[in-house]
Parts: sequence; structure tokens; C-alpha cells
Amino acid sequence: MSEQPDHYFTAEPASLEERRHIAVQLDGQAVTLTTAKGVYSPERLDPGTAVLLAGAPDPSPTGDLLDLGCGWGPIALTLALRSPAARVWGVDVNRRALDLARTNAASLGLETITFCEPDEVPGDVRFATIWSNPPIHVGKAALHALLERWLPRLTDDGVAHLVVQRHLGSDSLQKWINAQDWGLRCTRLSSAKAFRILEVRRA
Repeated sequence: MSEQPDHYFTAEPASLEERRHIAVQLDGQAVTLTTAKGVYSPERLDPGTAVLLAGAPDPSPTGDLLDLGCGWGPIALTLALRSPAARVWGVDVNRRALDLARTNAASLGLETITFCEPDEVPGDVRFATIWSNPPIHVGKAALHALLERWLPRLTDDGVAHLVVQRHLGSDSLQKWINAQDWGLRCTRLSSAKAFRILEVRRA
């Protein structure tokens, strides 16, 4: 039987870690960060993430900010660079990714980020900003459950921005969010390359 490949949403990847260093641009800065096998987009800044970082409005300068599905950390790191007075949460189920993200935050001297598994975020925390390149490949049911858990935790004036490929269901996801009874409204903020940025805020 052939070995099954790791998925980036695996809690404990079975592959050898094989850490590597890649050069990326975050918030206009050229930085070198650490990635590894068994996590999402280990060889480069994912194009969708790049679209989100370039196209999303500035995050809230204060409060709690969330990177949902943080991987090795580029979104959370950018949130912390842009909003140094805020508290940033990077959430993922992949423990290898969380270890890498912590390494990357330390390398940039960023002390306002907590990288953790979902259940480690206190239940009473509400988010002024949520940024996410959501894990579409977990399947529709799991993706919907993920968004149902986190999007309603926006503050009254909080805003979420999600980047989704057009051919992977960005329009249907927008319609689905609007059909829920969360008191939230999802609109299309922009399109770039093969991606759409969706904006979610209180109706």
C-alpha cells in the first residue's frame, strides 16, 4: 500500500519535517521565514494569501485580531506588523505549522501573537478583525463548520476578510454565509487574479 500524503489540515504530519527558509515580502519588508513539509504552501507565499495581504483594508489597530488557519504564519505576522497595539491570534490544527509560526514570530521580534489550536482560544474573546485564506480542501461541511464557529465572534464593528479562488466556490460561499442567521452580511470586496476577497461584517 502506498503511503498517504500529509494534508496541511493534519494535526500531526507524518512526513519528515525538513525545515527550509524562504524569502517573502510582508508589509513591505523583505524577511526570511521558516517552513517545512506537511504544512500549507511550504515553498512560497501562497498566491491567495498574497492577494489578501495586498487587497484587504488595514486591520483594526487595537483589540483582538484573528488569522484563521494560520499555517506557518504570514497573515498573523502581517497583522502584528500593521497593528502593533493589537493582540493577534493565529489558529490552526496543524501543530507543525504552529511551531513554525512561533519560530517566525520570534525571528521578527513579534511578541503580540499567540499561535494555538482552536480550543485554546478563550471562548469570550471577540475579534475586531478576522483575516483568512480558509482551508477550502477540508470539504464543504468542515469549512462551513469552521466559519460557523468563528465568524459570529466578530465584534459589533468587526470585519472579516476571506480570500477564496473563484473556481473553488467563492460565489457559493458568499451566498451560503448570507443565508445563515448570524446577523452578518457577506459582500465581494474585490477580485484579483483568480481570487476574490469576501468581506463579512454585521448586517
